[in-house]
Amino acid sequence: MPISSAAGSHLLDAETPPLSDAVHGVVDFKGCPVTRSGSGCWKSAFFVISVEVAERFAYYGISSNLISYLTGPLGQSTATAAENVNVWTGTSGILPLLGAFVADSYLGRYRTIVIASGLYIVALGFLSLSAALYSFKSSNCQITANTKACSPPQFQKNFFFFSLYLFALAQGGHKPCLQAFGADQFDEQDQNECKDKSSFFNWWYFSMSSGIIVAIFVLSYIQDNLSWGLGFGIPCVVMCLALVIFLLGTMTYRFHIQSDERNPFMRICRVFLNAARNWQTTPTTISEEEEAQGILPYQGSEQFKFLNKALVAPDGSKEDRKVCTITEIEEAKAVLRLVPIWTTCLGYAVVFPQSSTLFTKQGVTMDRSIMSNLQIPAASLQSFIGLGIVGFIPIYDRILVPIARAITRRPSGITMLQRIGTGIFLSFLSMVIAALIERERLKTAVKYGLVDVPKATVPMSVWWLLPQYLLFGIADVFTMVGLQEFFYDQVPNKLKSFGLALYLSIFGVGNFLSSFLISVVEKATSGPGRDSWFSDNLNRAHFDYFYWLLAGLSAAAFAAYLYFANSYIYNRRNSV
Repeated sequence: MPISSAAGSHLLDAETPPLSDAVHGVVDFKGCPVTRSGSGCWKSAFFVISVEVAERFAYYGISSNLISYLTGPLGQSTATAAENVNVWTGTSGILPLLGAFVADSYLGRYRTIVIASGLYIVALGFLSLSAALYSFKSSNCQITANTKACSPPQFQKNFFFFSLYLFALAQGGHKPCLQAFGADQFDEQDQNECKDKSSFFNWWYFSMSSGIIVAIFVLSYIQDNLSWGLGFGIPCVVMCLALVIFLLGTMTYRFHIQSDERNPFMRICRVFLNAARNWQTTPTTISEEEEAQGILPYQGSEQFKFLNKALVAPDGSKEDRKVCTITEIEEAKAVLRLVPIWTTCLGYAVVFPQSSTLFTKQGVTMDRSIMSNLQIPAASLQSFIGLGIVGFIPIYDRILVPIARAITRRPSGITMLQRIGTGIFLSFLSMVIAALIERERLKTAVKYGLVDVPKATVPMSVWWLLPQYLLFGIADVFTMVGLQEFFYDQVPNKLKSFGLALYLSIFGVGNFLSSFLISVVEKATSGPGRDSWFSDNLNRAHFDYFYWLLAGLSAAAFAAYLYFANSYIYNRRNSV
């Protein structure tokens, strides 16, 4: 909830707390000054983290088993369903850029979260209704034994996908703002709160993963064995409770006072626009302008010197509204500096979607028995990613970080980019392991004569997939949490939501690239008399080849990442 600087200063004069307990630059919900002991920190973060747990429960309650719904009730092929899941997940990752723009420029994070929560509830209600209508029709189909009649009508399919993308739109407003709002509750100027904020990102991901584990275990079982309508309806109820919890914490939240400066997005865009218009400006002219303004060079300013052309007005005039300040130019440089890191992390993002698509389809073909009468849903194996995260974060935060801190003398133990790179390497290893295990599954199918019996269970325990899931989870602790902290920390102060949206967009674009790869490979490997790598008969498919392809792409991206990370100049000294 943005508070204007004019209104904020008036209220600050009215009732100012003691200086030792005052938190500068923030106010409460009513616009009054806040005390350090009575606002923000973990007391506010508790409400925000609780909402995130509920939101991830709802999101993964839909996404984790979505491929099963598409290939089951909606009757899509494996390749088509995987493409649809990747496109939807990609859209979910791109839309936070829109949500962050609206929040940082107009509505503020608090209002955006409340509105997005309302959209979440409506979208989940629609999804539940769509699935319930199909369940009603399919029961009549079983009576008539008319297969054609069992196919959902086109309107119902359209309604389902409309609801699904409305769900993605709600996530786009909710996801970047909630985490940024939670991090805003910690004062960077206070040494203790600064350390707490670093831990906040770890425990945020720990709590979020707990919600994911419950969603995958509970909802996938309900969806597979009881009802899709009920499996989609429970997240709707949970999001209603989440909205109530978020509103209950309102009186404890800290709201940053919004300055009366121009829109931060417009400021940065104007820098690039003016620099482009002044492309013929000579270095001598720029140096004279820098000297006239008393600008002293430092290491960061030496990068992207071409943007310094924005210091000169495009038409040669000296009007303030046409000239960019050095602060605005440095903000633009900070954003541009992120582009190589963003791009090279796409290798990790292309690998990431496989856990909810191809891994799940693998698990369906394998022996999932726990006891003689009990089988675990294939989608529930994704919960082991969450278990890997939940199990490893305390080890990382309480053991590895203090050890690294003692060696490096850095508050965070290792740099954010070192943390991210470690996770990228682990994701490469997970693809290698996945390829080897899938190859073993195919050999087992051949050994037992099941190549042309796609519905038969391959006598190979589904627990063989456990290493790749757990490695995914440990990789997430390094890369996902590292990316969250990195993109929040390295963007200008007024663009925190946008920074987290940039991090999310990596996985949005990664899902689109994964979908594109699947489409290209499907066309390249299918044809008369031969099975594609993504054949509906998984015993004739070659997921292992695709995993090797992803491992190669991941290795290439990792090499590029090391190059750019080594030359990256941090925006803040305490980030190193």
